[in-house]
Amino acid sequence: MELIPSSDASLLVRLGRTIDPATHQRTLALFRALADRRDPRVTNLHPAYASLLIDFDPLALDHTEIGTLIEGLESGEPEREAPPPVHEIPVCYDLELAPDLMEVCSLTGLTAEQLIAAHTAPEYVVYFLGFSPGFAYLGGLAPELAVPRLSSPRKVVPAGSVAIGGAQTGVYPLDSPGGWRIIGRTPLALFFPENNLHPTLLRPGDRVRFTRLHRQQFDAALVDRTPGEQHG
Repeated sequence: MELIPSSDASLLVRLGRTIDPATHQRTLALFRALADRRDPRVTNLHPAYASLLIDFDPLALDHTEIGTLIEGLESGEPEREAPPPVHEIPVCYDLELAPDLMEVCSLTGLTAEQLIAAHTAPEYVVYFLGFSPGFAYLGGLAPELAVPRLSSPRKVVPAGSVAIGGAQTGVYPLDSPGGWRIIGRTPLALFFPENNLHPTLLRPGDRVRFTRLHRQQFDAALVDRTPGEQHG
């Protein structure tokens, strides 16, 4: 474990340098242990693949004190956690909604049906949220689907777009710029700004499974969706 001061009010805890399930579980365990303390001196927590950025009140804590707190939590017995929730995200892979699908097929040597089968087969893990509110970086993509990002990012990617970037896949929760290759779209809402307690559908440590949705089902789901129905 490395403790790296990032500013006068933040500390980066690095638990590894690789993306792997064991290191990520250790990162999440520390994140949850700190969050459960509800220490008002700790102002924010930012988990990532193998690190945790801790923001704190510099008038109440310093780097040495927060480091001692973290080392104490790390040395304790880990609590047995409940199984993580598994979210099913329906995806329509229709070419009109998947502008990069055929190019990904060309890059990987797969047919569209093979690509869709490979994308819907795994159970993915939510490593962390970032880039935009509710955007989850998902691990577990089949190696044969890994493709480079676009050389020039799009200025606008429609909300719900399901994409591949490198060895990861993810869903854009909002209209935003983006450089990942779009292979489908979901009608499911992933970000709820009006919900102060749980504004995102996905949280670090959750699991995700993609299921195939045909175009008529996608259009019907989009029409039928009402604000707030996806809060769960």
